[in-house]
Amino acid sequence: MLSRRNFVAGTLAAGAVSRLHAQTNEPALTVLRIERRDIEVNGKPASMLGVRQPDGTIGLTTRVNTPFRVRVENHIDEPSLLHWHGLTPPWQQDGVPGVSGPAIPPGGSADYDFPLPVGGTYWMHSHYGFQEQLLLAAPLIIKDGGENSSEQDIVVELTDFSFTPPEKIYADLRTRQMPKMDMADMPGMVMAPIKSKPDLNDVQYDAFLANGRTLDDPEVIKVEPGGHVRLRIINSSSMSAYHIDLGELAGHLVAVDGIPVHKVPGRSFPIAVAQRLDITLAIPNTPAVYPVLAVLEGERKQTGIVLQAGPGQIARISNQADAASPPLTLDLERSLKAIKPLADRKVDRTHVIDLTGEMQGYQWSLNNVVWNKDVPPLAVAQGERVELVLTNQTMMPHPMHLHGHSFQVVAINGKRFAGAVRDTVLVPPKTTVIVAFDANNPGWWAFHCHLLYHQHAGMFTTVRYV
Repeated sequence: MLSRRNFVAGTLAAGAVSRLHAQTNEPALTVLRIERRDIEVNGKPASMLGVRQPDGTIGLTTRVNTPFRVRVENHIDEPSLLHWHGLTPPWQQDGVPGVSGPAIPPGGSADYDFPLPVGGTYWMHSHYGFQEQLLLAAPLIIKDGGENSSEQDIVVELTDFSFTPPEKIYADLRTRQMPKMDMADMPGMVMAPIKSKPDLNDVQYDAFLANGRTLDDPEVIKVEPGGHVRLRIINSSSMSAYHIDLGELAGHLVAVDGIPVHKVPGRSFPIAVAQRLDITLAIPNTPAVYPVLAVLEGERKQTGIVLQAGPGQIARISNQADAASPPLTLDLERSLKAIKPLADRKVDRTHVIDLTGEMQGYQWSLNNVVWNKDVPPLAVAQGERVELVLTNQTMMPHPMHLHGHSFQVVAINGKRFAGAVRDTVLVPPKTTVIVAFDANNPGWWAFHCHLLYHQHAGMFTTVRYV
């Protein structure tokens, strides 16, 4: 881990590094600033966080095989750190305080320099405290040359928003009590069977945003009638999953979590927290307006953007869908096939991991162990093929994310198949999902539920090898 002395020395040396890069014609450092910003939601002001370049560009777009040379400057009054979600940097540059290195102090900066061997749709977000809930996240797009040159690239970042401070949200979740029934007061009562259905949306949000805006004032993006579009949809929400509704447009899912899959046609696609979907669209020749909506899992609330093809009137779009959407399932996951699956080889090590916890007291854990710094990491050895057997023993879905690696989904409820390669997989209630990865990036890596408040409650562990 980086010591504070090394951290400061690296910061002081940044200027010299930039000059050296300039002298050798290597790409200069890209500066990303962690900043406080004011936004307006539902007609009310809110002070949030963000990550922008000095010219105001949100996040970063770069190209494959271009060195990732980035300086992150902390312009807020508390420590912070960015995680490069889905990338495979050296572990000390992964951006997890207390695991990969120290947080950046107020007024400080940190430099990053590692290769980008693959392209795709990724994102960056804070792993410090509850800053992710304060919208400290941004797209990280790596063009790989495989995109259709005639496609218009459109990034859609989905977020859930609350005027309530995240610390209070978490405290309320921890102290909320489930209703109890006093059976002594109901003699002779016969209890009906309890229906087994998932618990969804344990945080009630004030708004849902697409590229920072609600459907009261959505982003309108002009597209060419008869043209082609590549939607890069990033679910940077802290707690909320969605169904992507393309409406009149027919799309093809071509990548998940930045990694190509064999095309899947459709007009609706599920997206769990932290996942990404690349969807290609053919815009009809007739001028028209096409909403692209994200409907909250289990509810009618929705957000989205508007694609405007040619001239036309843009009618107001309700922030309520016609009907509540269903819970996310793994039906799509079962049908996905990676274009470049993992090589066929024997499994060297298996870790069986139960996803455990309950809403009462808001207790979440892995194998009934709440994360703390003394929890030993999952042991693997470099070069091994590792399988993680993930069984959700709870009544809430959990999107599970492994840092520093991509994994392949290889089984759902005992049925083996060669599925998608990705970095975040949804494990619905009472479901077993098996993922496989190659231990080819030594270090100390986080593995956790990507529901922010579940992670903070203890559904977190690490993987460590040299």
